[in-house]
Formats: sequence, structure tokens, C-alpha cells
Amino acid sequence: MEAKIQLISVFGKEQNNLLGNVSAVVWLEHEITASKMQQIASDLNQPATTFLCEHNNEIKVKWFAPDAEIGLCGHGSLAATAFLSNRNNTTTAITLNYAGGEIIGAAIDENHCQIQINAIPTLEEKSIPALLTKGLGVPIIGYFKTSNKDIVLLESEEDVKNMKPNFALLRQSEVFGYAVTAAAKKVDFVSRTLVPHVQQLEDHATGSSHAALVPFWANKLNKQKLVAIQHSPRGGYFDCAIQNDIVTLEGEFRTIFKGKLTL
Repeated sequence: MEAKIQLISVFGKEQNNLLGNVSAVVWLEHEITASKMQQIASDLNQPATTFLCEHNNEIKVKWFAPDAEIGLCGHGSLAATAFLSNRNNTTTAITLNYAGGEIIGAAIDENHCQIQINAIPTLEEKSIPALLTKGLGVPIIGYFKTSNKDIVLLESEEDVKNMKPNFALLRQSEVFGYAVTAAAKKVDFVSRTLVPHVQQLEDHATGSSHAALVPFWANKLNKQKLVAIQHSPRGGYFDCAIQNDIVTLEGEFRTIFKGKLTL
């Protein structure tokens, strides 16, 4: 059995030398097991592999990193939106159904898509763990729990850019991941996403982090529309908005490769 596959880079802005994050998108004519999806994702070795399959007139989506299933993947969702919009030659809204609910995507033009996802609220401010301060090696001015990645607030964009995480130290904590962030001058805020317990360690452009960061910064800055940059080896660029606890993330996309995958 064969499946259509594309490699799509999203949340980039090449004129600013921000290359975005890559997802493989695989269209399945028939459902396959999660273990088979994991094997394929491991073989493709992309930051995320997004699997799409139509079942009972609904588009089902699952995401896998090379070493584990991903519960929520924003950049994979934007890549899926680009794939389906091009496949169907439409700008009509697309609903992606995953275990945690729905993500609504739509093409804006031939180079831009957007997704709408549920905001991830800040649960509480916590005391700053000594291990985290040592593991990041920069001053931390705030630490906030969420149901996804914890938000770590730094003093400046320069601290975000220049920190050199000690992932061996960070792995001593049970916290899955961190969205490390600070206010910025040319955009509203910047961030980096650290995931010390998985193979990748640092993500390039992370939609799920921004589902938490957008409401966090919207509250701090008293703004509903924001622009953000993710500092990473490839770099990411996000046009963001929030309304009624729904976060909209808009970004560029670029199709790198189209082909067929033998299953």
C-alpha cells in the first residue's frame, strides 16, 4: 500500500532568515496502527510526522516525533492545513479531529495558512526551581504552570537568545517541557521551546507553546493581536490573535517535497 507524503515547512519568514519547522504529512487511505505510525515517523526522522485519515466524513489527525507520539502539535496542524487546502484547492475551513478535540485550519493565500486552537491557560505562578535556574544559566523572573509546557519568564530577549541549556540537568526534573519567553522590541514577545526528555531537545517553531504564550502575553500587554518570534536553530515567526479563549496562529508555509510512501 502507498500513501501520499509531503514535507512542509511552516511558521517561517525567509526574508528574515527564519526557516520555520518541518512536518512530514502522510495521507492514509486506510487507518494503520499507532506502532506502524511510530515506525514511519522514526524512519522519516522529522520534528513531527502528521498522519491524516478520513473516517466517517471526519479528518482524523495524529502526530508523532521520531521517538514518541505527540499529544498536540501546532506546526503539524498548520502543515496538515496546507496539505489539505492544496489537495482540495480550497480556502474553506478544515476541521482536524484529534484525541483532545478539534483544530480549525484554513488557507489564507498560496503561502499562508492559519489554525485556531484552544488557549492553554496559565494555572498558577510557582516558585522558581533552583534546578531550572542552574539548568538554563540565566536569570528567571517568573515561573508558571500550564497543562502543557511550563512558561519560564526571562528578563530580556538577549537572555532568551543567548541561554545555553544544560539538558542533562533539566532531565533531572519530571517537567516535560518549557516555553522560555521574554518581551521584545521589534515584536511583542520571543520564546524558545525546550523538551529535555525527548530526542529533539529544542523545537524550532512550536504551535502548542504559543497556545499558552499568546494568552499569557495578551494579558500582560493588554493586546489581542500579537507578533512573536521563536529563537531556535531554524527560527519561527507567528502572527497571533486571541478571542474567547481561542488562539489563532497564522504563518507562512513552503512545500519542500511531494512523493509517495510505501507502507
